Amino acid sequence: MALLDPKESLIPILKNKLGEKMVIVVKHALGGQPIRRWYEGINKKGDLFDSLINKVNYKSKNQKFNSVTFIWMQGELDAREKLGEFYENNLIGLYDLLCQELNREDINFIIGRLNDFDLQNKKYPHWSMIRSIQVKVATSNKRFEWVNTDDLNDGFNQKGEKIENDLHMSVKGYKILGERVAEKAIEKIKKTNLSDNLFN
Repeated sequence: MALLDPKESLIPILKNKLGEKMVIVVKHALGGQPIRRWYEGINKKGDLFDSLINKVNYKSKNQKFNSVTFIWMQGELDAREKLGEFYENNLIGLYDLLCQELNREDINFIIGRLNDFDLQNKKYPHWSMIRSIQVKVATSNKRFEWVNTDDLNDGFNQKGEKIENDLHMSVKGYKILGERVAEKAIEKIKKTNLSDNLFN
């Protein structure tokens, strides 16, 4: 997610569908990090969680929101370090902690599933496990959804090098990811906020 530029595809789609002044996007991403840096378990914050909340509070000061959507694209390092058995509890715990911190029970959650880089689990032993967990969590709640990224890691990277079935997405892949996440977010906002008159 660190290499995704929200201004390139995510933000334009959201503003086009929801309204220019109806959207605030806060990006908080650091590549190659384990989930424990956001959530360490048993309601314990990781060191990156507070900086996320500080960014959110700064950009949303004195404003009210009809909905909040949390976008998550992470898991590679946890797969490499064989931490899959903790991933489900940590992912759900992170969401619950975010709801608690923002004092909301209605946060939408969009999860980018790990791509098909190591389906044989040769380099990253828990790759398939974490992919499955991400889908399991995403289908456990009506406010959750997941995004497929299996076709986004071929092409050319930021250095102009050709890649195929890479750990990371291509330049075009990141743009498409932004588009997919935006569409899923809009879908969830519409479905879970039918009581609002924004879309009637």
